[in-house]
Amino acid sequence: MRNAFARTITALAKADPRIVLLSGDIGNRMFDEFKGLFPDRFYNCGVAEANMTGVAAGLALSGFRPVTYTIAPFNTYRCFEQIRLDLCYHNLPVVVAGVGGGLSYAGLGATHHSCEDIACLRALPNMTVLCPGDAVEVGLLLSQAVQGPGPSYLRLGKKNEPVVHQGAPDLRIGKAAVLREGQDVMLLNTGNTLPEAMGAADILAAKGIQAGVASVHTVKPLDTEYLARCFASCRLVATVEEHGSAGGLGGAVAEWLADSYLIENSMPRARLLRLHTGANFLTACGTQTNARQLCGLDAEAVAEAVAQQFG
Repeated sequence: MRNAFARTITALAKADPRIVLLSGDIGNRMFDEFKGLFPDRFYNCGVAEANMTGVAAGLALSGFRPVTYTIAPFNTYRCFEQIRLDLCYHNLPVVVAGVGGGLSYAGLGATHHSCEDIACLRALPNMTVLCPGDAVEVGLLLSQAVQGPGPSYLRLGKKNEPVVHQGAPDLRIGKAAVLREGQDVMLLNTGNTLPEAMGAADILAAKGIQAGVASVHTVKPLDTEYLARCFASCRLVATVEEHGSAGGLGGAVAEWLADSYLIENSMPRARLLRLHTGANFLTACGTQTNARQLCGLDAEAVAEAVAQQFG
């Protein structure tokens, strides 16, 4: 995903002289082409993420379209106040790109895990939260985010993630991308667990359970029209995400579901199953694959959790 980000931001900068890239002391070689073409539009802000956010705010107020880029927990938790007051309060068109979202940096411990970032950023007024499922979605969402009217958070994976989309889908911010239809269960995925959700759907099909998959790449604003169709047509809706139990996609869907019930006073057909990293810190050390197995987020575990709901 990070290579797709580098390619896309370079191509976008060629077409739009307002685009400025700010890095939090990472990605130096990855952005060599960008720096070579636009040396006056690349700033390595060092290990000073709060300051980087403030600089981006100033650039946005001056008519530029800044993009900040560093490891997800450092570009969110460490500078939360600046995102809230400098970007969101003024509704500035700044893209906050966090690389290594979720457990991409599983082996580096809790300092580099990012399982609460969706919850934090989703709570802020004016903030759009984007979690692409593969490199194709990275390019399409970034292209739209840099032209958006306000701030957005682009939650990236790391590198070498499988590409799920074959070709260029009609991907739009705020609209879920349906990859596979299913009558029994819809797997609503956000972020780089999309290949696991697709694998789980294949396993469920072998068990006689028709499972669909949708990439809910936009956690805020939610595609509530699509959610309404899912809960009206399926027996089960399962959210899949490399995020904690509180405030992620599952939490957002649960909030919408509760509000919809209060408004319509009728129970939906489908039940909601939330699959996530849990409510605790992950203290084990290993690869992202190991971490997903421990959290029950690999394809086999997702399929098993869903199958149990069908008896």
